[in-house]
Amino acid sequence: MRILATSGGFHPSDLGVFQWRRGPLIDHAIHLAGDPARPRFCYVGTAAGDSLNGLAGFYRAFAGSDVRASHLELFTMPNVPDLRSFLLAQDVIWVGGGSVANLLAVWRVHGLDEVLRECWEAGVVLSGVSAGSLCWFVGGPTDSYGADLRVSPPGLGLLPYGNGVHYDSEDQRRPLLHKLVGDGILPTSHATDDGVGLFYEGTELVEAVSDRPGVAAYVVERQQDGSVTEERIEPRLLG
Repeated sequence: MRILATSGGFHPSDLGVFQWRRGPLIDHAIHLAGDPARPRFCYVGTAAGDSLNGLAGFYRAFAGSDVRASHLELFTMPNVPDLRSFLLAQDVIWVGGGSVANLLAVWRVHGLDEVLRECWEAGVVLSGVSAGSLCWFVGGPTDSYGADLRVSPPGLGLLPYGNGVHYDSEDQRRPLLHKLVGDGILPTSHATDDGVGLFYEGTELVEAVSDRPGVAAYVVERQQDGSVTEERIEPRLLG
């Protein structure tokens, strides 16, 4: 039961924003799946409305490799006849960024919330960036509703914490996460700077990892007196 929740993953190449290349966090997700010779890696782009640009970037990142890349799309209908068997056959499921509010609503309509829990319990590595990180937690700050951030709808809750993404690059995220924890709207929360991932075995945080130096993860907790503390976690830099 493994989750890699990140504020990073694929990197844009010098050829353009949708000319993706696989970054160290992507390779780490495959490593967590046991480094299979021909890993089955599924991209889920629901949060971006199954953007064709996102799909193209994903497949370009694995072109010519031994990765058996596939994708699940739900707009305007599922692209596979049996969501459950398709996802259970994967080694890694990677959820892309976008609107976590829309993602959660669409997933629940299709019963994907229960299917993904079954995948997690069966040993498929669940992973993703931004909305694809928030979705595994209780909830967290999101821009799904507009430029002023709000708390997300309830996530899948596989991990019993709040989650903060893009912690160092978007000014509203840190103070809102502190407020949500302080007000008791979110439980103890785990946050990531850009380029950082959090690896969980079951519901236990094992380590933070990063694809660049100088960034960190954080644990945000409410104390008995109502104050909020933030503990910095130094990540292990991936090769």
